[in-house]
Amino acid sequence: MSDEPIRWLWAVATVVVWLVLTGWTVWRFRRKAVPAVEAGSTLIAVASQTGFGDELAGMTRKAFADAGQPVRVASFADIEAADLKTAARVLFIASTTGEGDAPDSASGFVRKVMKGQTNLAGVRYGLLSLGDQSYAEFCGFGRALDGWLRAAGAQPLFDAVEVDNGDTAAIRRWQGELTRLTGSVAAPDWAPPAYADWRLVERRLLNPGSPGEGVWHLAFAPVDGVLEWVAGDIVEVGVPSPEGGLVPREYSIASLPADGRAEFLIRLMRRPDGTPGLASGRLTGTLQVGETVPMRLRPNRAFHGPDAATPLILIGNGTGLAGLRSHLKTRAAAAATGGAWLMFGERTVAHDSLHDAELQGWLADGTLTRLDRTFSRDPGDGRYVQAVIEAEAQTVRDWVARGAAIYVCGSLEGMAGGVNAALESVLGGETLRDLVETGRYRRDVY
Repeated sequence: MSDEPIRWLWAVATVVVWLVLTGWTVWRFRRKAVPAVEAGSTLIAVASQTGFGDELAGMTRKAFADAGQPVRVASFADIEAADLKTAARVLFIASTTGEGDAPDSASGFVRKVMKGQTNLAGVRYGLLSLGDQSYAEFCGFGRALDGWLRAAGAQPLFDAVEVDNGDTAAIRRWQGELTRLTGSVAAPDWAPPAYADWRLVERRLLNPGSPGEGVWHLAFAPVDGVLEWVAGDIVEVGVPSPEGGLVPREYSIASLPADGRAEFLIRLMRRPDGTPGLASGRLTGTLQVGETVPMRLRPNRAFHGPDAATPLILIGNGTGLAGLRSHLKTRAAAAATGGAWLMFGERTVAHDSLHDAELQGWLADGTLTRLDRTFSRDPGDGRYVQAVIEAEAQTVRDWVARGAAIYVCGSLEGMAGGVNAALESVLGGETLRDLVETGRYRRDVY
């Protein structure tokens, strides 16, 4: 009798054992990376889109740690219903993005936990909801979360605290509630990081003759010499308000610390009466080279890049090139092997080919594998950037199949929705949802 069937059986058995061991190792890693909630501890659950929620979660954690009380911070992406039931209390810090949507990191939680039949009787919670009243659905996700928690039987520790665009009075109220919960005598100092002076060293118009408003490349050098951030982080600029004080405005950083300066792409915005916007008008116009502005850097972990071996699809329009440019600079410096594909949309090829020489250089040296641009005002084109996704559907699917991450940066209105719809059409809803929940689809849109 031939021993060939026995060899096949041994081969199959070896593969089965390997799969079991691999699955067990992955499970152990995930449990180690996301430790179980300690019974009787406070769980701080954070869903942040631009990093502000992460900062507040860190401050909240410190308030409990300083009081000697067990506490754990976890992303919504890592939380299951059982975690909520185990904790003595849960403090939710929930941002709203766009028109009432949950941050990408909370997508899985919404689908798997909030859409299910969950009994949270006995769970006590507090909610800090972050939003912007310039949007119709102010704190929409926070309010939906609050309604779901109450419907599931959870008991609020206090009324939800809603924060409009970083309002300090609302944050002080949250601090007061924490002081009551921890029993601390003195409230912690939650003053935001101090602004530092940065000097404007270059301002250059990138699109002279464009049918749209001017897009300016600006570069600032720190007066104190401190340069520390990574691709995906953002900067908050304090702009003097006519009423007094500083009004914060956020911008994606288009450079790396190795460049010796922080660079941005800023489009001049105009009010309905035609006058320049408060921040863009000053930064692109009245601020003179050599003058300083107050700025502070903020980590934006939701838009940090993957490792150099991961294929990267970058999609954006307009000044969204800033956030994508920093990722390309990172990959150029690391001699990334995964490949990068940039899809980018603007108005005209003659006037709006922003940073064209740099992009062509990256295409020539292999930093960029592909460069596809659309120009919506050109008679021979007339397309928006999402048209590339549809035209190159099979190639997009091939990149995703070999592990590509997709990063989108640019305007929320129009571009972000159109790109999302095109990706869903090309990849399918289930695949796109999986990319969101595994962190392979990330967005920095405004």
